Amino acid sequence: MIRKSLSKKSTAIKICGITNTSQAKSIAQFKINAIGVIGVKKSPRFVPEEECIKIFDEIEKVSSNIEKVYVIANAKLETVRSINNRSIPPSVIQLHGNESVDYCRELKNEFPTLKLWKAFRLKSINDLKVISQYENNIDAILLDAWDDKSLGGTGKRVPIELLVEKTFKVPWILAGGISAEIIPEIFSKLRPNGIDASSRLEISPGIKDLKKVESLVREIRAQN
Repeated sequence: MIRKSLSKKSTAIKICGITNTSQAKSIAQFKINAIGVIGVKKSPRFVPEEECIKIFDEIEKVSSNIEKVYVIANAKLETVRSINNRSIPPSVIQLHGNESVDYCRELKNEFPTLKLWKAFRLKSINDLKVISQYENNIDAILLDAWDDKSLGGTGKRVPIELLVEKTFKVPWILAGGISAEIIPEIFSKLRPNGIDASSRLEISPGIKDLKKVESLVREIRAQN
């Protein structure tokens, strides 16, 4: 499972923003660690509940070891309860909004077996200072690029120079403008526990170019 994978020396791979079962199956067959589905309605990659269940079912058919990540933002606790009660629930909830420490603590207390990842958008060194407050209540950190109009999926890159000397108590995942071409640069400076890619691998929002996905997977594995 990715919780273990994120703790190993090799870098885990997550492909996010999947919108249909066909691509979910194809990408799962690359033997990656996690696949993400977006549950934020404002996102161009939003997937309704019934289609999300089908996607997670398809992933499960390929491998039960692939984490099924559901991305939400600023959702009510009642919404998370409903998500957790689906016929095929996610194995990971990724919080991509402005969720508080208390909110994360409450989620972990109510759903102790559900993995909780919290996304943080980085623009400056000051954005890193708040992360330590969350670390006792989440299972992993996801670092994405700052954008004043969008919570994610922008294709913008995190200023990785901010992370060169940074360490965290929990595993961390690098997102933001990820493609095969920039992996050597990232790995020459950083060793994230996970890499999360989405928009730079797309033909259009939610539709991946499978050759780009395969190239990314190959490049990360070559660096591991």
